[in-house]
Amino acid sequence: MDFNKMNGLVPAIIQDNCTSKVLMLGYMNEEAYQKTLDSGKVTFFSRTKNRLWTKGEESGNFLQVVSIQTDCDDDTLLIKVNPVGPVCHTGTDTCWGEKNQEDILFLKELQNFINTRHAEMPEGSYTTSLFESGINKMAQKVGEEAVEMIIEATNGTNERMVYEGSDMLYHLIVMLTSKGLGIEDLVRELKVRHSATWKKH
Repeated sequence: MDFNKMNGLVPAIIQDNCTSKVLMLGYMNEEAYQKTLDSGKVTFFSRTKNRLWTKGEESGNFLQVVSIQTDCDDDTLLIKVNPVGPVCHTGTDTCWGEKNQEDILFLKELQNFINTRHAEMPEGSYTTSLFESGINKMAQKVGEEAVEMIIEATNGTNERMVYEGSDMLYHLIVMLTSKGLGIEDLVRELKVRHSATWKKH
């Protein structure tokens, strides 16, 4: 890194490793950069406090480092992180007031919820009743929901197709969970298939 271009400081762009949202911008001197490398937590040089400042040292909302890249001129850092809590001092997810989430990530939250249902099996839960019904009933339910989605796709509306597709996906995740699997297993399979060297078997 070239720390001499801007009087010993370089800008550090902080990006969420999962969502790719830009969370904040800070500045590092060489000492802050080295401390970030050593600790695995993002540390800036605070121009207002005139000292090193580890993000989260007071709030506990640390930025756990995943990777650090330099730009083509070696004078700007891109740091990908896993944030612990909101990033901005105002309490928002980013310093631009944006929500740091992507709707697709709700599938992981849903999988975690269904895992909990499977482990605890609370009475009165629809998900519990599906697990108790057995694999044949669960498979039948997935098939029924798939057929309903197809009907909406060919003779219905997009709104109803999304509704029925959501039913199908939910029941599919329940069935996967009952077999000790999860939506992540399908994602891993799709990633393998995305490779140029993948061949159908």
